[in-house]
Amino acid sequence: MPNIKPFCGLRPAEQLQSRVVTRPLENYGTGEARLIASENSCSFLHLINPELDNPYLRGSRQELIFKKITENFEGFIDHHYLVQEQQPCIYVYRAEHDGLIQKGIWTLTHIGDYLNGHIKKHEATVERREKLLADYLQQTGLDANPVLITYHPDPVVDLVIDQYVQQTPALDFTFDDHSKHTVWAISDPSDVQRLVDAFAKMPAVYIADGHHRIASMVKMGLQKQALNEGKHTGQESYNYFTTVYMNTGEVKVLEFNRLVRDLAGLSLEEFITALKVSFEVELLDGPLKPDQLHHIGMYVAGQWHRLIPKLNLYDANDPVAVLDVSILQRFILEPILRIKDPRTDARITFEGGKTPVTALQSHVDHGLYSVAFTLFPTSVEQVIAVADAAGVMPPKSTWVEPKFLVGLLTSYFN
Repeated sequence: MPNIKPFCGLRPAEQLQSRVVTRPLENYGTGEARLIASENSCSFLHLINPELDNPYLRGSRQELIFKKITENFEGFIDHHYLVQEQQPCIYVYRAEHDGLIQKGIWTLTHIGDYLNGHIKKHEATVERREKLLADYLQQTGLDANPVLITYHPDPVVDLVIDQYVQQTPALDFTFDDHSKHTVWAISDPSDVQRLVDAFAKMPAVYIADGHHRIASMVKMGLQKQALNEGKHTGQESYNYFTTVYMNTGEVKVLEFNRLVRDLAGLSLEEFITALKVSFEVELLDGPLKPDQLHHIGMYVAGQWHRLIPKLNLYDANDPVAVLDVSILQRFILEPILRIKDPRTDARITFEGGKTPVTALQSHVDHGLYSVAFTLFPTSVEQVIAVADAAGVMPPKSTWVEPKFLVGLLTSYFN
């Protein structure tokens, strides 16, 4: 029963859409990001990290950096790089990329829905990452990268989306990666209320992507509540975070494959022998991108193999244990390759499903890694099953699409 509400979104001026919007900072190398910032005064990167084009800020106190972001934001408003909606809206968002068309509702959601368990999670978060983002949110008031939440399809929500995508959009542009992004504003009170009521009737919804963002927003909101003790009502803007809701048929989950630098001191023969204790090992003629659960591809020493877990290796009734990422970690990575914590072990690297299998093979052939593992994607239904059981999936279990651009729609709170 998520509590959603409309907001007066900040969106790029029509003639500047492709210049303002950017990928998240972590998607760029430092040099690339610095070049973009130096050549484009409109880039939202200036509202993320002003150190990119202000060398004197590097190493400075965080307060100075946040102050510069505030100054940059004021400049974006004064120069009309960003334009604020005149009345609160809920938005329909459509992303077209890589042959996919995905549609959803872009809105605000109350942090209480996360705290009371109506928004269910399936990943653990890292305190340090939470704090960094919470500090940014608290100091800048800029929420420009939404949390992706999925839900079981609802006919009322579908009807509203279908109604608005036939109308003239408020924002429509193609990014430099050829992805197309379209936004329609819903300001009609009756349509807004239809959506608010439809989401309020949902017993639970599920985080698809953005566990750290939602945890950070909640942390920041609770800090603001403490500062406003005695005056806090629960309806202040800092109690809400930007959210894109896409139903389970719209969200796309890709696999996260693994590369490991060495065989933990084992010879190839010893490694294969150890694998055969828990898996059927089949030698293949070419690359394997698995097309079903419990078939794991492996490339080592110039050869591809299919690994199939032996019967009764795992508990099929345990929603976490049944995942291929769990089987790989529990029976290969930890006991054989000595990777106990894949979050911190520098010997393992993760590659999202968009990376071709042939590229993984090339990394091994060139000696950068000793072995590659390819997996069948975790399904949305598996993600929901883990969340319903209050379980935690292994790190890098899912690569979820769409990935949001930053600055497309921004909520500003104080």
